[in-house]
Amino acid sequence: VTALDAVADLGRDTRLVVTHAIEIKFLLPQAHAPRLAAVDGVRSVTWANWFGGVYIDTRNFFAQFAIDAETYLPMYPEMSVPEDQLQAFMAERTAALVGSGLMERFGWQLGQTITLQGTFLPGDWDFTIRAVYTPDDPSFGDEIFHFHYDYLYERSNRQISPGWYVLELDDPAAAARLSQEIDALFENSTAPTKTETEKAFQASFVTMWGNVGALVQAIGTAVFFAILFVAANTMMMAARERVGEVAVLKTLGFQDGALFGIVLAEAISICLVGGAAGMLLARAALGSARQIQSIIPGFTIGFGTIALGMGLAILLGTLTGLIPALQASRLSVVEALRRVT
Repeated sequence: VTALDAVADLGRDTRLVVTHAIEIKFLLPQAHAPRLAAVDGVRSVTWANWFGGVYIDTRNFFAQFAIDAETYLPMYPEMSVPEDQLQAFMAERTAALVGSGLMERFGWQLGQTITLQGTFLPGDWDFTIRAVYTPDDPSFGDEIFHFHYDYLYERSNRQISPGWYVLELDDPAAAARLSQEIDALFENSTAPTKTETEKAFQASFVTMWGNVGALVQAIGTAVFFAILFVAANTMMMAARERVGEVAVLKTLGFQDGALFGIVLAEAISICLVGGAAGMLLARAALGSARQIQSIIPGFTIGFGTIALGMGLAILLGTLTGLIPALQASRLSVVEALRRVT
């Protein structure tokens, strides 16, 4: 849930995303570009399109964007590309700009030719990897495959048009006003628009999966209480088995407060160890699920998620150890020894 919330918060306030008002899969006309650029407060305009090709097998999924490189790359300084590679990419129509994570995932090399099988545009599409980008911001994603929009436009017999526009603004504070102004501009056209900030676009993209957050939260809550009952039962059994040990400690001079702290600390320590192991397993599982990273860049277990998880572990340990700790501190030595014998 925290990872999904973090993804929804990605994006820059200086960029607006313009899509078709009905659904993102509907294309926008190229004629929108000069009209968008003429809007007061818009610094620059670029566009892109989703390709959806298949590399060898459908399981090898990764995002593929056809971009207008001359305007797209300057708008995304998050992508760091060596200058010589950038020049090589710009000079070749069938060149590809690939994320470093994608290169590592498939073992690709610079200069290698990659063939993608088209889906909505059938046929084999050959690309030569001329540049590799490394994201300055880890949340940007390093598994995106970029190629020239002109190549897509020409091979589609000039039938393809932009899937979405991205606008860079002079003033982020004007985003709301400009969004309304742009949508009003195309309201009565054959291709009405939906304009929103990049953050809002990311959030809406996540919601396309459905209300996953609520589902996971409900399951997580049920699991938490199940663990709570199991852990509480385990600690109660452990406390009953140690009545004699508690009696001996009291005989040796341990005060009620000290015994309370020892039992409670044990319960919290056990839950912390379990919580830490769970976090490590979750990070390892998410790290191996590269397709999730391709679909939702930035979806990862960050420090905030780890802190929340460990906080829940401490809460769980406190709840499960509270009653046994109270029983240990209030235990009568005579009663304990009688129970043992």
